[in-house]
Amino acid sequence: MDLIWATLIVTLFVYALYNKGKRFPPGPTGLPILGNLHLLGKNIHQDLQKLAKKHGPIMYVRLGLVPAIVASSADAAEKVLKTYDHIFASRPHHEASQYLAYGQKNLIFAKHGEYWRNMRKLCTVHLLSNQKINSFQFMRKKEVELLIESLKKEAHDRVAVDLSAKIMSLNANLTCLMVFGKKYMDEDLDKRGFKVVVQDVVHLAATPNLGDFFPFLGVIDLQGLTRKLKDLSKVFDEFLEKIIDEHVHSHEKKQTKDFVDTMMDIMQSGEAEFQFDRRHIKAILLDMLMAAMDTSATSVEWILTELLRHPHM
Repeated sequence: MDLIWATLIVTLFVYALYNKGKRFPPGPTGLPILGNLHLLGKNIHQDLQKLAKKHGPIMYVRLGLVPAIVASSADAAEKVLKTYDHIFASRPHHEASQYLAYGQKNLIFAKHGEYWRNMRKLCTVHLLSNQKINSFQFMRKKEVELLIESLKKEAHDRVAVDLSAKIMSLNANLTCLMVFGKKYMDEDLDKRGFKVVVQDVVHLAATPNLGDFFPFLGVIDLQGLTRKLKDLSKVFDEFLEKIIDEHVHSHEKKQTKDFVDTMMDIMQSGEAEFQFDRRHIKAILLDMLMAAMDTSATSVEWILTELLRHPHM
């Protein structure tokens, strides 16, 4: 307990020195230590909207010990995301990505700087170029055709179909083929399957974590989030290590290189302008997996739901 209080006092002292003399936009008055967290409830976006109506479109709030600027108008958002994006492009300490992304070595949560710029360049040139994406066109077409044939057969047999499950399965197959070079079954990742594990990651990453707002509380894990994050990181690490090992020991000639092949080539060539090892490969592969399986599947699910609700759209 003495260590906790000592850490808290030092943190507050450093915070006071850091913010001494700085001018911030207008905002609500905060409490000691808590800042403005007491003003935020279950619907954070609505609470921030109410505060912005009082304090303006560019507002300063303090989330625990973390200072934050809230941009709530189109003009303010343009300034933050476009005009001055180089100033606001960095990422603060994030407990979830510390465990899941090997110390924020992925693109999503990496801090802005030389590492992030070089990693983005590598991914843009070698993984996300039009040429690379187009090289998987035949494979994508084949998988979609298999899904359509499956739906036709089930429609002919008058079998009820879970479209969400079908889309998630298609997305998992496409993602695994493009990123890892072959399809993987649910049990290859975990007995819960890709969908459940990905949803767990998204949920935990989005859950407000006391360790993000009060760094000295991170090691205590009052919410039990760190334990869950460590368990999930172990699941993904074992899965990704197995995939990398398969590529290392595979000597077959491939007509189209998948993302793992490309990342391994970069690592072995020394082309990267920074230390580049398996941790970086796994962090980027996790980005690709999460982005493809969560965002894309959610979008397609939403479109299908709207089409079913409004068939004459």
